[in-house]
This record gives sequence, structure tokens and C-alpha cells, in this order.
Amino acid sequence: MAKYEMLYLLNNDSTEEVKAAEIAKYEDIVKANGGVVVSTDKWGAKKTMYPIKFKNEAYYVLMTFEAEAAALVELERVAGIDAEVLRRMITKLN
Repeated sequence: MAKYEMLYLLNNDSTEEVKAAEIAKYEDIVKANGGVVVSTDKWGAKKTMYPIKFKNEAYYVLMTFEAEAAALVELERVAGIDAEVLRRMITKLN
């Protein structure tokens, strides 16, 4: 299994319960595909460099995990259709 990081920006207007559910959902996707979540760092609300979907602030989350390629495909698919996710980026760690 390779090690990856996923940085995603959540809608900052959402409640804390919704944000916690979103974070748990992405951790569960990794675990359901045979991966291991190493850490989840909640950076909190930060101002974006430019408006994203008419929002100037987003809630930043960095998840470090180990998984196979199937987990990456599912993370990209779910994050791409999730209305709470403003942006996402998955990078492979050395």
C-alpha cells in the first residue's frame, strides 16, 4: 500500500455536525477499501485565495492515509459529487 494525503475544503457555512460527518465519511471510504487512516488534521476555517463557488472561506482538512488505487478512485468519485466539498486534492507521499 502506498501513502497518500488528501486535502479537501468543506463548506464553512455548514454546522459542526455536518463537518464531522463529512470527515468521518472520507475516513470510512479509506477503511472500506482496505486502507488505513494515519491521521486527520483539521486546520479549521481559513480564507481562500479566490472565491470558490461564491465562498471566500472554507474549512480545511488534511487526511493522511495508506491505501490501494481503488480507494483513490472512490475518494475522487465521492468528493466530486459531494455538495459540501468545495475542492479536493490527493497527492502521493514518498
